Amino acid sequence: MQLIDKRLNPSGKSLPNRQRFLRRARSIVRKAVREASGERSIRELEGGGVVVIPAAGVEEPRFHRGATGVTRHILPGNREFLEGDRLPRPQGGGGPGAQAGQGEGEDQFSIVLSAAEFLDFFLEDLELPRLERRKLAALKSEGVRRAGFTATGSPANLAVLRTMRNALARRTALNRPRAEDMLALEEARERAVRDGDEAQLRQVEERIARARRLTRAIPYIDPIDIRFRRFEANPRPVAQAVMFCLMDVSGSMTEHMKDIAKRFFMLLYVFLNRRYEQVEIVFIRHTDEAKEVDEETFFHSRETGGTRVSTALREMTRIASQRYPVDAWNIYAAQASDGDNERADNADAMELLRDAILPICQYFAYIEVAEPDREVAMSSVWKAYENLGENAPAMRRVATRQEIYPVFRELFSSQLAGAGS
Repeated sequence: MQLIDKRLNPSGKSLPNRQRFLRRARSIVRKAVREASGERSIRELEGGGVVVIPAAGVEEPRFHRGATGVTRHILPGNREFLEGDRLPRPQGGGGPGAQAGQGEGEDQFSIVLSAAEFLDFFLEDLELPRLERRKLAALKSEGVRRAGFTATGSPANLAVLRTMRNALARRTALNRPRAEDMLALEEARERAVRDGDEAQLRQVEERIARARRLTRAIPYIDPIDIRFRRFEANPRPVAQAVMFCLMDVSGSMTEHMKDIAKRFFMLLYVFLNRRYEQVEIVFIRHTDEAKEVDEETFFHSRETGGTRVSTALREMTRIASQRYPVDAWNIYAAQASDGDNERADNADAMELLRDAILPICQYFAYIEVAEPDREVAMSSVWKAYENLGENAPAMRRVATRQEIYPVFRELFSSQLAGAGS
């Protein structure tokens, strides 16, 4: 979103003050977008919409003359108060826009944002951590760049300076008479005529005739001199990345927990598709068995069963080894679960994570979903992952919809990306 202040610049207000005002207005809009996002479904985020901001937040500060000393005001038509009466303070305050008897109030502005503007504010300062250019095979053409000169091309791309330089070099090499030389010969002929020197006159006229023949034979600009500016596509290396989305859909996951997990992954899906072009997403659902599924199945299919976290990690390892070599791809993973797992499976899950997944992953995030009205206890999966110490994944707990976006920003903030790269 581009904020443009089209007001005239009055006296007493400088450009830095205006710039601070625009930055403050942008921050207020950003805050309003993030507050509005908590009341929307994830799919509604891609539709833009209206955000409301208070008028007081975008008021520009100004200097004015303060009232000092004793000031007397004469108000015409006053039939209730006499000189010296004290005016009662209004009850309940009454800010800008407040109506009588309704207490404080303020005007509000409604700003209509397009889908692109809304997502720009919503996903601002978010990046994939430690994204690297592992392999330069994937190239993207971004605009054009200068690539020298060519003898053919469009008249719009005519390189005048290069053409004139070529013409000057050719004329110099072939001894084409210059305009100054022709002028000097004409002056020499006039002197010979004035002096009556017949021999000198014949010699000068011969030189003039030869110079004119050379001028006709050697053009000022020849087609071989013409050059056109050449442009070519500007390829640049693109960092390839794959995001593995691992979601627990076992019987221990309540509908609320599944809703929280799906909302988190929908937000991750919107973020990746909005910010990156060369990022593939692999969806894996698991109970006591794991399988790769498509987007529709991942978000909308209903199934239940036991819980074995290691099956999802093993499926991720298999897919990564077959389709995403480490030397060419940045590998990321996000896992959502309630933390409930078979006791015997925790050791296998931790071994897979430590020995097979974390060594190839740029970043691994674990989100543990919970019921909002239950006391939070440390789950078996949380304990197992925490035992990895410094190599443990980035772990967060989410119990309500309102916590999804703040947790998402913690996991994918640009500060984290910069620190880890």
